[in-house]
Amino acid sequence: MERVVKKYKLNEEPNDLEFWLKKSYTERLQALEDLREHYIKFFLNGNRPRFQRVYRVIK
Repeated sequence: MERVVKKYKLNEEPNDLEFWLKKSYTERLQALEDLREHYIKFFLNGNRPRFQRVYRVIK
């Protein structure tokens, strides 16, 4: 993916909704997955949240 930076004046900013509606479902899901991976690496130090391994059965 090529990185592109564009400068806009405050009153001339493009609409984000239009941008994402032009993308396919797979591109949207890939962007979401990339954000999730960056979040895990930055905030959780690479440790993915997991389920508790030991459960107690209550009847």
